This record gives sequence, C-alpha cells and structure tokens, in this order.
Amino acid sequence: MSAVGLLGFFGAACGSDDPGSASPTPTTVAAPAPTTVSGGVTVFAAASLTAAFTEIGDAFMVQNPDANVTFNFAASSELVTQIGEGAGWIAGLERLQTEAPEHFRMILSPDNPSYKELPGLGVLLGGLWVMHFSYWGFNQYIIQRALAAKNIAEAQKGVLFAAGLKILMPVIVVLPGIAAVVLQPNLSRADEAYPSMMSLLPTGVLGIVFAGLIAAVVSSLASMINSISTIFTLDLYARFGSERSQAELVRSGRVVAGVAMLAAVLLARPLLGSFDQAFQAIQNYTGYFTPGIVAIFLMGLLWKRANEAGALAAAGGSFVLSIIIGALLPELPFIHRVGIVFLLAIALGVGVSLLTKPAPGKDFIRTDDVGFGTSRGFNAGAVAVVAVLVALYAAFW
Repeated sequence: MSAVGLLGFFGAACGSDDPGSASPTPTTVAAPAPTTVSGGVTVFAAASLTAAFTEIGDAFMVQNPDANVTFNFAASSELVTQIGEGAGWIAGLERLQTEAPEHFRMILSPDNPSYKELPGLGVLLGGLWVMHFSYWGFNQYIIQRALAAKNIAEAQKGVLFAAGLKILMPVIVVLPGIAAVVLQPNLSRADEAYPSMMSLLPTGVLGIVFAGLIAAVVSSLASMINSISTIFTLDLYARFGSERSQAELVRSGRVVAGVAMLAAVLLARPLLGSFDQAFQAIQNYTGYFTPGIVAIFLMGLLWKRANEAGALAAAGGSFVLSIIIGALLPELPFIHRVGIVFLLAIALGVGVSLLTKPAPGKDFIRTDDVGFGTSRGFNAGAVAVVAVLVALYAAFW
C-alpha cells in the first residue's frame, strides 16, 4: 500500500496540470502491441552511475522512440536539494497541500460537505471514543490476537506495536486518497480513488501491492470467520440441549462459518453497492450495536451490581434506540448518534440491573487475579504514541 502513496506523491510533483497528458509507464513484454512511453522523462541519478544509466537510457529510447530522456547526474547532496525543489515525494506533498488544503483539515467546520461523517470536535469529544473502545478493547476480532500471546507483557507489546502501525494509516491510506483528488479529479465515486492510484503503478510493483492487499483481506476474513464460529458454537450451540461432543462443536463451527460466508456474499452488494463509500456505510451499521457492547463491558468490569438482565437491556436498547434516533434525526452525524445511544444504553443497563435481583455467584467478573501493571517501555511507547497524535492534530487542526 505504501507504494501507492509514494507513487501519488511523485505523480503530484511531476505530473502536468492536464490529466490527459499523463503517460502510462507499465510495459508488458508478452503483449503483441507493447505500450510505449512518450514525452519528456527526467532521471535523477548519482554521478557514479553515469555509464550504467546512460546505457539503460539508450535502450529505453530505442524501445520508446517518442520519449525524450534527460539525465541529471550530480552528487547525492545536490540531488537531494534538486529533488526537494521540484520532484520527489516532498514536492509532491507540497503540491497536495497547495492544491487541496481543505483535505488536510482534521477538525471540520459545520459548513463542510463531509461534516456529517466527521463532525468537528465530535471526533475528539463524542462517539468516536465509543467506536474506538469497541473495536480495540471489546472486539473479539482484535482481542483474540492479544489473548494468543504467551503472557501479558507480550500482549502489551503487540498492542503498542499495533498502535504504532496505526499512526502510519494517514500516510498509507489518507494521502493516496488526497493524491487521487489532485491526479484524478473526475472520479464518480470515492471508492474508485484507491484503484485509480493502483492503476498508475508499473508492472511488478502493482502485483506486489495487489498481493499485499489480498493478504490483508484474507487475514481479516479469517479472523472474522473464527470469531463468528467461536461465538455461535460456545455461547449459543453448546449451551442449549444436551452436552455436545468435541466433534459436534467443531462441525457446528464449520457449518456456521460456511453459512456466514454465503450470507456475506449474497448481502454485500444489496447492502453496500448503493453507497458512495463502503467503509463509511460499515461504520454506520456498526454504530447500531457498538454503544450497547461498550456499555455491557464497562458495566461488567466496573460495577459489581450489573447483571445479565441489565446487559441484555443495554444490548437490545442500543439497536432499538439507534433506529429511533436515526429516524427522528436523519441529519444527525452518526458519531453523535453513537455517543447519545451509548449514554442511554448505560442508563438503561443500570436501571434494569437495579430493578432486578442479582444472581449471587453468577453475575460478576473476577478481576482480582488479573495483572494490570505495565512496564516502563510500554509506558514510554504509549506516551510517544499520544505525543505523535497530539502533534498531528495540532499541525492539521
């Protein structure tokens, strides 16, 4: 994915103002009519590589007679200066900031067209925190990786490493999207931005990026299938009827995994095909259940009086309240809706728990045998992550 981002920066720096003037760079050896490159091509190279690059350039111009290759051989320090002044990823980033400055704003004003998706300070003070806690702290898809660690210290290292990787997401995901706004301004849908950037990659690099994308999708899919089959088998199937054998549990997990995959294939297009941004639609749908999930976990961990009835009320109330508020206030940003429903789900769970009798020895979570200590290395890493986030928001407020 980073290759796409780098290509976007170089394209933004070196591309002309006319979108039609961009020349395709990939060439295919086996094709009957090879794609050729036309126009001017400037190559920056170290002076020590003059002979090698000159030979490569001569061969390139033989295969591409319409191309005019210009070499700029100089010392490495001089090349850095030249690239910074007119080419490379630094100049590309400067062009993006010049031509699309509004896309670098992280806190949007109410008159911004995207305010409904990212409602200003609500990103920092509202329901987005509920979404984050749900995904990173109370989601089996994520926490099963931490639970697989050999001890708590290793699990904490994994969490810290994931936080560091997450900080790179703006470079890997957001900046290529902004580059697409500049290089491909006439896209009909936002979801076409990433494929349009991938189409600019040369043969070979494109295959590597596509392979990485597929690997990420398959990894996420495997974790989700595992979560679905585990939750259904252990929390539902194993609890009803007679005692189940290990073979029956395994068979049930496989059947549920297959059914879930089939349902996903059949429902993907009807549910997501009509949306301009599939990711935004998924977040919106997830927001119907997220407030109740976070409410249940927080009450269970922090309040001994919480019981099963209160948890069920919070879970069911989260879905129903989200539908009601969405119908009554259709223009309300979904992040605000998530925050409001979370508070209502907490109130509903607490009220039902107080109105029902507790079940001694059943409705509680043991935490006395859990270690919550963290190492100095983890604390230092956590402070560094927070510092980077604060710096990013301060720079792109």
